[in-house]
Amino acid sequence: MASKKVGIILKKGSLEPQVIGEELTRWFAEKEVEAVIDCITPDMDFLVILGGDGTLLHVADQASQYHIPVVGVNLGGLGFLTEVSVEERFKVLEAILEGSVIVENRMIIRSRLQRQGQPGDWQYALNDVVVSKGNIDRLVQLSTWADQEYITTYRADGLIISTPTGSTAYNLSAGGPIVYPGLASILVTPICPFMLESRPVLLPASVRLSTRLTKAADDVKVIVDGRLAWDMGKDDLLEVEAADKPLRLITSPQKGYFEILRGKLNWGGGAGCPPLEDYQKEDL
Repeated sequence: MASKKVGIILKKGSLEPQVIGEELTRWFAEKEVEAVIDCITPDMDFLVILGGDGTLLHVADQASQYHIPVVGVNLGGLGFLTEVSVEERFKVLEAILEGSVIVENRMIIRSRLQRQGQPGDWQYALNDVVVSKGNIDRLVQLSTWADQEYITTYRADGLIISTPTGSTAYNLSAGGPIVYPGLASILVTPICPFMLESRPVLLPASVRLSTRLTKAADDVKVIVDGRLAWDMGKDDLLEVEAADKPLRLITSPQKGYFEILRGKLNWGGGAGCPPLEDYQKEDL
């Protein structure tokens, strides 16, 4: 990757990202690469995110629109997206400059709210779009369609519509499955459904999902990648579909997807395993 200009995005409210950001600016200068902090322009070759997954989510839409690859250095919590550790940063950045990394296309979804037949502006999400209720003693009723086909009316605390990337976020906490990030699909997961047979549904990425609040309820909100997008009222219709442009995510050359899952979710106590070829017999 012949890089001339990169952006460095800092997690807000913390000194560590600022210190590391200034350090990386000097490091890039030695490589004759211009580095700009907290700014995204179409001429950038890639973005370096210093923070947690939340910091990356806040810039995913703009990065995808400009088709700029993104790499995340984890200074936050779990870090499913910002998978590069602080200790690995120079090694990984060197690999990016040399062009020896993998860039994955991660699906983004977009949503809009129709009120009285009038659609609003699209909002974009890398992880999920969530319909959430504030009133703890009432369920919401959400009639839901895949394209023109009626799925069901969920009676639940809310509804999560997520990408495969977002399957390890709120969807996972609500009992939804983990979906490999390369699959073109959309997940629909009810939050604490009244009827236990209301299960998560995995749909192709080509569908447009529509969900309507069929009964008046107080304080129902639509949250897009952790940010409040709309208050939802009776008969409002939420539409969700795949966006045209994916996020180009640079993955760590040192870690595979399942290695990250084992580490973050403590699968098998986080222990590794010898390579498969150690167990395979030679061809006779």
